Amino acid sequence: MPAASGVLRRSSRCALPVGLRRYNGAHRIWGAGAAGCPRRLGKGLAEGEGRRIVGGSIAIVTDTNSGIMRAEADALGVHVVPMPFVVDGVECFEGVNLEAPAFYARLADGADIVTSQPSIVDLGKLWVEVLEAHDELPYLPMSSGLSGSCETARALAEQHFPGRVHVVDNQRISVTQREAVLDALRWIAEGRTAAETVALLERTKLDASIYLMVDTLDYLRKGGRITPAVASIGSLLKIKPVLQIQGDKLDAFSVSKSFKAAKRTMLRALAIDVENRFGGVGNVHLYVAHTNRDDDAAAFADEVRAHFSSDDVYVDRLPLSIACHVGPGALGIGCTKRQFETC
Repeated sequence: MPAASGVLRRSSRCALPVGLRRYNGAHRIWGAGAAGCPRRLGKGLAEGEGRRIVGGSIAIVTDTNSGIMRAEADALGVHVVPMPFVVDGVECFEGVNLEAPAFYARLADGADIVTSQPSIVDLGKLWVEVLEAHDELPYLPMSSGLSGSCETARALAEQHFPGRVHVVDNQRISVTQREAVLDALRWIAEGRTAAETVALLERTKLDASIYLMVDTLDYLRKGGRITPAVASIGSLLKIKPVLQIQGDKLDAFSVSKSFKAAKRTMLRALAIDVENRFGGVGNVHLYVAHTNRDDDAAAFADEVRAHFSSDDVYVDRLPLSIACHVGPGALGIGCTKRQFETC
């Protein structure tokens, strides 16, 4: 990578650093538009104050693996870079040139689908645009244990945006990554600096747990996470693998013989985490996430509410860039420790 051109200064026109000025393709940047207020921001932040949440001189940037898409980014007052994936050789972005129904149809037809990192030029130009209006920005990409995009972003920030872009590896993905964004927004709204916010995000990075049932092993096989032989046996036996994310890795957790058994396994596992790691249901936010399984996810959310006697259950569809790895029909459960009252 070319040598840094120095620290970018806030101005009415913020030039792209040397080495990032050559740019091919349309730049994509979402967010920080309409007013709105994320859930759980706490007292004192009324609806309609979405722009004030970013704190004037500090902005929050994340990627769509958080589940935050264009409309929600606008409402929250954050900036989001769409995560790319490649379908039969064509680069695609959810909500830009491919929507979920067409994506799952392509999956069913056997299309060759792989994920990719955001272009450093896309990312660099996004940061430049954000820094035209803000002094600093924490960037919350997906976990470094699941993608190299975090380290790529960190190298870009250190070389071209020192002191202004802070890349946070808080080892989150999907709904837990989204919650980290909401935590960051609250802390900035409370008056914390970018450095203090980054420190809190890194300190609390392991305060989360995810369990995920996949409907088929084929996509894990394609991603190289299991062997073809194991995938074939799993398909013949019609087993339901349950995976876990405890920090930065996607690991095997259990195998169930049916959809109902897999749900019971995930509920029991999360209940143990809630009690033993986080001190009870009053200390956590709960989630259900899925790929192309809306009705089952809604029903499972009701089971989660009943099991934990809590209405704090957020349901979300996994981004297509994650669906590339887990395939259609995945269903998961997760939690994060509440940070608003304790930090």
